[in-house]
Amino acid sequence: MQPTACRLPTTAVESARCYYRALSTINLSSCLCTLTGLVVIGQFARGVLCRLSAQSWDNFVSDWSPLHDASIHGRLLALKKLINQGSSVNLITADHVSPLHEACLGGHPACASVLLKHGAQVNGVTIDWHTPLFNACVSGNVACLNLLLQHGASPHAPCDLASPIHEAAKRGHIECVESLTSNGVNIDLNIKHLGTPLYVACENEQVACAKKLLESGASANGGKDLDSPLHVAARNSNADLVHLLIDFGADVRAKNAEGKRPVELVPPSSTLTQIFVQKEGPLSLMQLCRLCIRKCFGHKQHHKITGLLLPDELKHFLLHI
Repeated sequence: MQPTACRLPTTAVESARCYYRALSTINLSSCLCTLTGLVVIGQFARGVLCRLSAQSWDNFVSDWSPLHDASIHGRLLALKKLINQGSSVNLITADHVSPLHEACLGGHPACASVLLKHGAQVNGVTIDWHTPLFNACVSGNVACLNLLLQHGASPHAPCDLASPIHEAAKRGHIECVESLTSNGVNIDLNIKHLGTPLYVACENEQVACAKKLLESGASANGGKDLDSPLHVAARNSNADLVHLLIDFGADVRAKNAEGKRPVELVPPSSTLTQIFVQKEGPLSLMQLCRLCIRKCFGHKQHHKITGLLLPDELKHFLLHI
């Protein structure tokens, strides 16, 4: 027999009657089955949670954690408290970012030191190939950089997509560049899509960093494919870089992939054209001797020239002072 349909209720009392009439049609066995299913699901869920909680946190993946937050903001006391409470220093996000990555990106050597003392992975790599050392070059914190090197961090790029020395040169972080070259990084490292560190520094108009690279022995003509640092300096109409590069022996006649010399890339309104025309003549004997001596000393020539038993005036000339 079909249950009698309820007409649309017009009062609260009628609504209640319709509700209870509908409940009376539900089979008791259906209710028992539903309750049993809920109990089984609950027990299964508790079992899964117990197994998860028993697993090691070293490989646990989280979108973000209080440990990451404390690391990037330099909250040292909060960081120590979390570690003492059992938080893993190698807890990573879905992008494989560790607390050590964040401490170095934020430029917090004290936090980085605590993490390293508790076993943080010094060469951990994110999905973007960023290492903690790369992040230290982003922030420009040489204290973080040297700390990582002391704990065995590799100064070399794990992939061409993330080169520490190129990142430091791009941002003008001179001390980071010096530290990397002192630890064996090739000062003329040429990456296809970036060029050399000097080229990157010139491309981003980091004059002081370009000067330090040149003083340390970087090739004045090492660029990106056939595009030299002088080409990019001329294109940007940066007079300081143009003078600097030419003084260190940049070839004013070099042609890029389009067959153009640096002077041909100078904007029409720039006064640099006259400088290039003057420099296209033969070099003076003094300049030729200076370039030859600097070439003989190779890398770290600045320190080697300083130690020579020569008159100060001659040293200053060799050092471009």
